[in-house]
Amino acid sequence: MLNSQISNSQLPPKNQLDEVRQQFPALNQKIRDKNLVYLDSAATTLKPQCVIDRITRFYSHEAANVHRGAHYLADSATNEFENARENIRCFINAKSIEEVIFTPGTTGSINLVASSYGHFLNEGDEIVLTELEHHANIVPWQVLATQKRCVLKFIEILPNGEIDLASVEEQITSKAKIVAFSACSNILGTFTPIENIVARAKSVGAITLLDAAQYVSQKNVDVQKLGVDFFAFSSHKLFGPFGFGVLYGRKDLLNKMPVYQTGGSMIDRVECQQSTYNHLPFKFEAGTPHIAGALGTNAALDFLKQFKIEEFFNHEQNLMKMALQELQQIEEIKVFGTSENKAAIISFTMNGAHHSDIGQILDQQGIATRVGRHCTQPLFKKFNLVGTVRASISIYNNESDIAQFIEGVKKAKRMLL
Repeated sequence: MLNSQISNSQLPPKNQLDEVRQQFPALNQKIRDKNLVYLDSAATTLKPQCVIDRITRFYSHEAANVHRGAHYLADSATNEFENARENIRCFINAKSIEEVIFTPGTTGSINLVASSYGHFLNEGDEIVLTELEHHANIVPWQVLATQKRCVLKFIEILPNGEIDLASVEEQITSKAKIVAFSACSNILGTFTPIENIVARAKSVGAITLLDAAQYVSQKNVDVQKLGVDFFAFSSHKLFGPFGFGVLYGRKDLLNKMPVYQTGGSMIDRVECQQSTYNHLPFKFEAGTPHIAGALGTNAALDFLKQFKIEEFFNHEQNLMKMALQELQQIEEIKVFGTSENKAAIISFTMNGAHHSDIGQILDQQGIATRVGRHCTQPLFKKFNLVGTVRASISIYNNESDIAQFIEGVKKAKRMLL
């Protein structure tokens, strides 16, 4: 288990941490007469005031549809919408805005690739995932495998939650056409060896899709350096609004892929018997888009630009290590996912107690965690688990939150055992 602390020189100054907390209005409320301790950021991050204000301003004063209309509000909305696309392009370092597709979220992005790029797969082709995957990166490929009579394979993980590198070599063979995997496990926190998996996939001519839902708030992103063909994430995991996400795809792949959804905006010319389709990125953006989602995401990225992401990552790591050291002292606690290279996500059980009961006791103390199987049922079957409690840490958490969490766990032990 992790033991070492991160030195203060690697952490953001305390006044900056206090300033960050003040920007999240949700933290000013009390839950059941207790100060809110929010430890559910892997499910969704809280929203800073600047994001809330940007969305409110759009709906209050700027509401208009984009890429249509001949008036000031429509022109302004279009400019702001496309400025958001450029900001997102810079955030992930895509070569072109044509490679930045707006979707409803990570799930929508993965379904787009499975449905559209999946058109090129044939019977007997192999689709390779890992045992860490969220259901959103399993079920679309199951559907495709059934439709195309493909073979679905899984890279195995080790008992500590790390990817088995030998299994990477074994599972990704010359028959593999798609390798889709998470950059960071939503339940174990494990960072996967992206470079190794991408290199192996490239060596056999397979394309790669990276589920970066948990990754984008943890690390600096550069899709060109990562070398992935597709990259998907959701705004709500990145301090932005719900219902908005991004699919990065290599331009040459996106150009040859068939359309995913049809309707307005994604067309070039429509005649009674046939249609031609718009150029990228609009080819994959049918209908009225989530404009407020794009503007809110843009505000979230501007919020992040104030800080050094490495410092806040170290801050989260420090808090996780504090929590793990305390949990180690509770004999009945077992933590799952003990890799040295992991995000600040702690998934645990208490011997003799049900995870839901623990979650309810924590909730009574104003501590927000998540309980259950976390949309990773195959992983839970591997570990022979019914469910866990998950505490996930973000930039707005502090040492007091961890202390209250540990006291809450101890109280749950006293009440349940």
